[in-house]
Amino acid sequence: MANISRVDPFEDVFRGFFRPVRIEGAPEVQIKIDVKEDKQAYTVHADIPGAKKEDIHVSLDGNQVSISAEVRQEKEVKDGEKVIRSERFYGKVERSFGLENEVDESGASAKYADGVLELKLPKKLVQSSKRITVQ
Repeated sequence: MANISRVDPFEDVFRGFFRPVRIEGAPEVQIKIDVKEDKQAYTVHADIPGAKKEDIHVSLDGNQVSISAEVRQEKEVKDGEKVIRSERFYGKVERSFGLENEVDESGASAKYADGVLELKLPKKLVQSSKRITVQ
């Protein structure tokens, strides 16, 4: 009995087309985060090594948090030296994620030290529905 298999004619053409391209030997840079929650607020710790605080941008939209940063590589080549291999990254990195509750933007704060961004994001108070008695 012959083995019958289904063939998609476009499979070979588009295989790997929508996957992110990774250059061999290039470092994989991403913002790694920890999110903690209590009754009043979220606390986010984001690792962004190599960034300056003026190059970090945080935006809040309801329950969506977006962090982006410009990471730069400082090159110091002394006279007579040549760089044989450089694995340090420079460019833009970004990360977005959603939280369960909306964030109160007026009380949010951010602090950056030693390559770690700390966000304090208070939860927006949800108005409970009010029942009206019909008379």
